[in-house]
Amino acid sequence: MRKWIVASIGLALLIAGTAQAQTGKGSYPDRPVRMIVPFAAGGPGDIFARLIGQKLSEQLGQQFVIENRPGAGGNIGAGAVARAPADGYTLMVASSAVWVNASLYPQIPYDPVRDFEPIIIGAMSPEVLVVHPSVPAKTVYELVALVRDGKYNNFAIAGIGTPPHLSTELFKLSLKLNITTVPFSGGGPMVQSLVGGHTLVAFATLPSASAQIKDGLLRALAVTSAKRIAILPDVPTMEEAGVPGQVHEAPQCVWAPAGTPREIIDLLYREIARAVASPDLKAKMAAIGYEPAAVPPDEFKAWIKADMAKWEKVIHDAGIRP
Repeated sequence: MRKWIVASIGLALLIAGTAQAQTGKGSYPDRPVRMIVPFAAGGPGDIFARLIGQKLSEQLGQQFVIENRPGAGGNIGAGAVARAPADGYTLMVASSAVWVNASLYPQIPYDPVRDFEPIIIGAMSPEVLVVHPSVPAKTVYELVALVRDGKYNNFAIAGIGTPPHLSTELFKLSLKLNITTVPFSGGGPMVQSLVGGHTLVAFATLPSASAQIKDGLLRALAVTSAKRIAILPDVPTMEEAGVPGQVHEAPQCVWAPAGTPREIIDLLYREIARAVASPDLKAKMAAIGYEPAAVPPDEFKAWIKADMAKWEKVIHDAGIRP
């Protein structure tokens, strides 16, 4: 995965180098662009959107305005993007929840394959299993023992079908735990609840929770990446903590409505790839646990189809319902 991400970024930079002269003075964009995030402010999609939105504004000379439209597990915002004009002036920034929802809900106001043009997977990030400092568990298995004793069985989740929710369900299935999920409208509100001690345990995305972990407001027990991560070097992976099969790195993605001209899709891919590869943005992303990526539109589309099948099984086996 990591070698593939690095290769994708390198290819994107080569393309951007030859096309950069076109992107600054073309007819698109000639007015502000909306970037709809179908989750609450403060979550991973919102953080990623604001990082790349600022860079795109600088690179293309027009404002890229973030608009949060939370609700129904991301379906409200995604439905709005699916119905928007296919002119490049409405984009969506979100995680895999957009396509996972097709397996989760009996009916959604969009088709994740038919109604959107994939632009880029721009970053990857694992989840981190965190607890409020009042929870006595210092390791994953100490937490598991408490859960099996009927304590701390409520796990907060950042929406239904989101990457943290799916990590929770995979954890629950693997260890046959009795866990009740408590949904929030996004990563930001969920982390606020954890810090306040209203809910005590969760899988959270690193961009949502890294600052609170560093400040000692939350305790990290393990990460869902294949290897330890630089910003939390003392935190083990789930496999190191004794729970294999839990690797899950959430993609942060950008789409446009279906029918958006290919030249706009290609331009946005080049510019976002250039943005996430820039030294200043790479440093900001690394500081909160994002790994830059530059997965192009066609590979992104294939990723969606494969990932939908993977999580459809987890949703079925866990009996997840909205």
